[in-house]
Amino acid sequence: MKLHNTTLPGVLLLQPKVFHDPRGFFLETFHEHRFQEMGIDFTPVQSNHSRSEKGILRGLHFQLEHTQAKVAYVTSGRVFDVAVDVRHGSPNFGQWFGAVLDDENHHQIYVPAGFAHGYCVLSERADFTYQCSDFYHPQSEGGVAWNDPNIGIDWPLDSPVLSGKDEKWLNLDKIPADLLPSYNNLK
Repeated sequence: MKLHNTTLPGVLLLQPKVFHDPRGFFLETFHEHRFQEMGIDFTPVQSNHSRSEKGILRGLHFQLEHTQAKVAYVTSGRVFDVAVDVRHGSPNFGQWFGAVLDDENHHQIYVPAGFAHGYCVLSERADFTYQCSDFYHPQSEGGVAWNDPNIGIDWPLDSPVLSGKDEKWLNLDKIPADLLPSYNNLK
């Protein structure tokens, strides 16, 4: 597996080694020792799988307590995946990184704890899988508006389909600091 640093410190793009043969392909999506060798301290405790249609945008989500680091990848289809640093006090607060993940490049994205995460579907349908370092804790879920102009994410779609919850998230500068993860507690 190759590790690529991104423009957002802490967010990593992972390129697994893919073994092709006439039957198809094989790849490892997680190997604890290899992650440790690359300096990624990540132990998954929960794995999630979602299926979405073209134009759906999920996010931008984070957890205030029980913060989750995530490793995300696409098993079928194509998405634009985004991480935003929402750690109050971070020198990179409000900065974002996005990458295309699909079933051809097999890239994965590592999103550290304390970052908001979301993605939009570019193909007709996409199966999206992500492993989390902590359990989902609905009482501490938070989110940021997908189209926050101060963050300025360059989404590859103009009018996404959102859940009712995702339509209500505030811009980052409207969220009180005590409702955001703390950089000093997570660095």
